[in-house]
Amino acid sequence: MRRAWTNPVLLLIAGAGAATGPFVQGRPGTGTVMVVLFVVLAAMTSPLLFPRPIGALEARRRSAVDGRPVVFWRPGCTYCMRLRIRLGRKARRLYWVDIWRDEAGAELVREANDGNETVPTLFVAGRPYTNPDPAWVREQVSSSR
Repeated sequence: MRRAWTNPVLLLIAGAGAATGPFVQGRPGTGTVMVVLFVVLAAMTSPLLFPRPIGALEARRRSAVDGRPVVFWRPGCTYCMRLRIRLGRKARRLYWVDIWRDEAGAELVREANDGNETVPTLFVAGRPYTNPDPAWVREQVSSSR
């Protein structure tokens, strides 16, 4: 859990430090822009951007029932963020498993990727796809029940 929030917290601390100089030098506009920039970066690397994660075993069980894909991801992964953003509202129709919170999920990802924790790894009908094209994922979501 803590590891998922390390990068966002560090970005907030760095942003506060970077903005201190402009504020002290009497440039509040520049300081404000820096604070906003770092807050946006922290939000983008945080787990807040993604739907609430569930455990790997529960996600695979639900996927077997309704046919929805399962996405294994981790906070701070730029490819995971790209997938999440490009899916838009359809992202909520997938089951998201944070491999930093769920060891069973991390193990499934390692099995699918020759021992590497390469994310995003998507499971559709039990078959893994590593770093799939977001347009293809949208098609999979549309075709699931």
